[in-house]
Amino acid sequence: MNDASWGAPQRADYVGEWRPQDRGPLSAGPAYGGHEAQQTRPMPKVPDFPDAGNNADGPDDRDRRDEWDQRDQQDHRNSADSGPGRRGGPLFRDEVPAGSAPAGPPGPPPPPAGPGSGDDGGEPGRGRGPAGRTDGRREKKRAGRDLRAAIGVGVGLGVVIVASLFVVKAVFVGVITVAVVVGLWELTSRLQERKQIKAPLVPLAVGGAAMVVAGYVRGAEGAWVAMALTALAVLVWRMTEPPEGYLKDVTAGVFAAFYVPFLATFVAMMLTADDGAQRVLTFLLLTVVSDTGAYAVGWRFGKRKLAPRISPGKTREGLLGAIGFAMAAGALCMEFLVDGGSWWQGLLLGLAVAVTATLGDLGESMIKRDLGIKDMGTLLPGHGGIMDRLDSLLPTAPVVWLLLVIFVGSG
Repeated sequence: MNDASWGAPQRADYVGEWRPQDRGPLSAGPAYGGHEAQQTRPMPKVPDFPDAGNNADGPDDRDRRDEWDQRDQQDHRNSADSGPGRRGGPLFRDEVPAGSAPAGPPGPPPPPAGPGSGDDGGEPGRGRGPAGRTDGRREKKRAGRDLRAAIGVGVGLGVVIVASLFVVKAVFVGVITVAVVVGLWELTSRLQERKQIKAPLVPLAVGGAAMVVAGYVRGAEGAWVAMALTALAVLVWRMTEPPEGYLKDVTAGVFAAFYVPFLATFVAMMLTADDGAQRVLTFLLLTVVSDTGAYAVGWRFGKRKLAPRISPGKTREGLLGAIGFAMAAGALCMEFLVDGGSWWQGLLLGLAVAVTATLGDLGESMIKRDLGIKDMGTLLPGHGGIMDRLDSLLPTAPVVWLLLVIFVGSG
């Protein structure tokens, strides 16, 4: 008969303590292969309690019987939890598994698992017990960035941009150049750290700065010439090092030259118009409003993922919010900021900005996922790096420049 079928062994304080000499004739013999009978033992004696209907027992007897019944039921549950597949564990309370340390006084409780520990699976805000199960409590979402720092840095950048934009245009060109050089440094550094791709930074930085200035001075023609010369400089510069990895290094260099300085050149080209400051301000406002609308609507109503494999936080509802906010802002900007613009042109401009800004954000998310990083840098507290702020601006710049030329001309 299995021990689990009748419950837990009896305690020594109720019956006599079991001793090895009490085994009897079942402890050895040919029928048992000469082994000590560790799995087959005589049934412990069960103390006789008076019948429930007998009034002769006193309060102490009833209390003892109730305590016994409770312990017996608990031991039945413990036996059931172990199941028939329970192996290697002790059959009786007085047995200690081989190799285990004797029971001692209880030690201090383990420290509670914090975010990122092994007990909580690395998920902040989700506590797990010793068995690895969540405690079922839902905690409030926490922003992944320092909100105060993000707002402060954003306001500071806005002041610098607006001041340079409306005071002296050449100063704003310098701001673009600095952003381009820092962005190239972040991008090439991450490529080398994560992929061992050594895109030459010196020709990229010099060529990128020349590209922005050429676009401001000579327009699109000057930008294309500077882009070609920068690519040639990357090819030649890399020849000074061993040939291993030459192709991937120069390919990454040409990509970086196109992705950062060449696309940023279109912002400098907007600035050359008579109302260039208003055009650049429209471009910046529409991009920021698009990002804000996507975040606000997606956070409140977002349910369906837009591109879960690239950016799990973006939703289709957020994209609709970006389009709606950008179209409204575009209508206002074209009506009141840009000379010769009309509200319906602003609707089209806002739609284009929402689409290109979203694609630019997804594009850089794709790059960061390939590199296995969250941010391109740490230069801007609460924002990441410069490239994390340029991701939606860079691909939007040529689209806004082209539509403004079509709608109101280049002058």
